[in-house]
Amino acid sequence: MSRLLVECTYVYENPKANSGIQRVVRNVIRELPAKELGRECIPVVMLQGKLYEVKKLAPPPTKTWDLVSLRERLEQAANLFWLRHRTLESRHVFSQSVWARRLLYVGCRLFVFGCLSLPIRLLNLLLKNRHVSPRIAPLEHRAGDQLVLLDSSWHADFFPLAEQLKRDGVGIISVVYDLIPLTHPQFCDAGLVKVFNRWFDWIARTADGYVAISTTIRDQLRQEMVRRIGEQAVRERWFDYFHLGSELDLMDATHPVAPSLLQLFEQTEPVFLMVSTIEPRKNHAYLLDAFERAWAAGSQARLCIVGKIGWKCEALIERIKRHPQLNSRLFMFNNLSDQSLEHAYRHSTALVFPSYVEGFGLPLVEAMQRGLPAMGSDIPVFREIGGEFMAYFDLDDPQSLANLVIDMEHTGVFPAKRNLDQWQWLSWRQASAQLVERIEGHIDAAVVDRETACG
Repeated sequence: MSRLLVECTYVYENPKANSGIQRVVRNVIRELPAKELGRECIPVVMLQGKLYEVKKLAPPPTKTWDLVSLRERLEQAANLFWLRHRTLESRHVFSQSVWARRLLYVGCRLFVFGCLSLPIRLLNLLLKNRHVSPRIAPLEHRAGDQLVLLDSSWHADFFPLAEQLKRDGVGIISVVYDLIPLTHPQFCDAGLVKVFNRWFDWIARTADGYVAISTTIRDQLRQEMVRRIGEQAVRERWFDYFHLGSELDLMDATHPVAPSLLQLFEQTEPVFLMVSTIEPRKNHAYLLDAFERAWAAGSQARLCIVGKIGWKCEALIERIKRHPQLNSRLFMFNNLSDQSLEHAYRHSTALVFPSYVEGFGLPLVEAMQRGLPAMGSDIPVFREIGGEFMAYFDLDDPQSLANLVIDMEHTGVFPAKRNLDQWQWLSWRQASAQLVERIEGHIDAAVVDRETACG
């Protein structure tokens, strides 16, 4: 029997993380095809140099803070602290004096180290060395298994174990979400660029096959592999893709929709929704530029930004918080539950998504699957996902988005070539099955090729 060992280490250790990759991992793991004749899919984690089968991905609910929750809260506090530091640094007394800025920075660094960074490091140590959870059980690998690196593994420390598995006859398959730290490093933290580049070198040497989340990324991936290891080595590997699903998996009817969000949708003016982590490549500044032009032209449309605060966004957050339209026509929510996000998708006028670059664009299918039309930047992967069902705007001209907003506000007609009534997309069950089927297709083809060569 062939076995796919589907790796989900980061999500197992960070069960409350809810960004794009974590959504994909949780949903694919939950919907893995059942055991059949000749095939078995097993979720696994690699911890402290050992392989474990995951019996339950999510921990049982608890009303007390566990160590993971405490670490997440401390990390969030550190991010917010540095946002406040950036605001304070811009004040007159610090902007006019290099020594005052240096003194402020040193004081902040000492505070963060003692009150936040050191506790976070201690928690990481405790979590790394804690006893094995009843949620997992030791798993013996065997030759012919296929290890599918589904999770965000660039920060992982399990590469020596994966290499040992490969020496023991286990195939390695890497799921690739995007190449943004390589192709657009200006949008990423310098540390991430370095770590991701090292990870990519590792998967280029180690993996037997690669599954991207769009044809756009599959083709970019192959080109980058040719550049790094040469055409001949690339021919020895296989490349494919699968598309993501659309359901929100953390829906909980016991969690009420945020009151401030309910109040927003009680008004009649149209609401244009942006859903993503707030970081440079998501291009929120363009969004503000476009809506400021629309408001200047008399538009009553409202812009609702939903997403956690990420990195390199201090100036943008300050701009939003000081904006004269804040809580009038401009709204921001940084910690919505899936229940509240579902409400926003169901009641908005359209999604707006002005990213410079994406691997897929999960909010697009989440919105469109619920009947919410989407306006997106005119980039190849959005054309792949949205086709003629989306409206597109020019990233070099904020007025192009402003015009779409104004025209839709006045006519009530969404400016796409095809109506969303004809839209169909994958469920997470179908997406998970597609991933497994495409991997198995390549494995079966490799077996046939070996038998042909031997025969």
